[in-house]
Amino acid sequence: MKTEKVKERIIRVASDLFYKQGFNSTGINQIIAEADIAIGSLYNHFSSKNELLQAYLIKEELEWFNGFEEHAVNLSSAKDKLLALVDYRKKLQDSTNFAGCHFIKIISEVGESNPAISDFVKKHKEKQKTLINDIVRELPEQESIDIDEVTETIFIVLEGALVISTINKNTKGFDHAKKIIQEIVS
Repeated sequence: MKTEKVKERIIRVASDLFYKQGFNSTGINQIIAEADIAIGSLYNHFSSKNELLQAYLIKEELEWFNGFEEHAVNLSSAKDKLLALVDYRKKLQDSTNFAGCHFIKIISEVGESNPAISDFVKKHKEKQKTLINDIVRELPEQESIDIDEVTETIFIVLEGALVISTINKNTKGFDHAKKIIQEIVS
């Protein structure tokens, strides 16, 4: 069994706390206590709580895109990939007990008070949109559709399903989103 490195443990503990109770409600002392480290260990790896927040978002972004890649690795058709994206988002919501998107939660908490964080979140959502756009470009009927319009519609439908799922604590929004996307790409 590989032992977890101190830096990885700090990021894991901080990630769990930031997601469950919020960035502003999580103190450095709590992170230190729950990671079972000395204060010096934290500051050897991160100069500030904001730097730790950046590491959290980077970790979540990597996991998000790697997770989707693994989820859709055996799919070849663009339509199947788009529908798999709905299933993947649904699975993520279900696995977090409908706690919502890590990135939306952080931006709603820090807003524009931390430009580096808000820029990161905006870029993450743009990367999601680029992923959708790349898949839409693979559709057989791409010559007869407005690729950017279809991309934007699918992105908004997915984000809306995520919000509804978080509010209602169920996945029905994703089921509806899947029907909408099937109609768009059929």
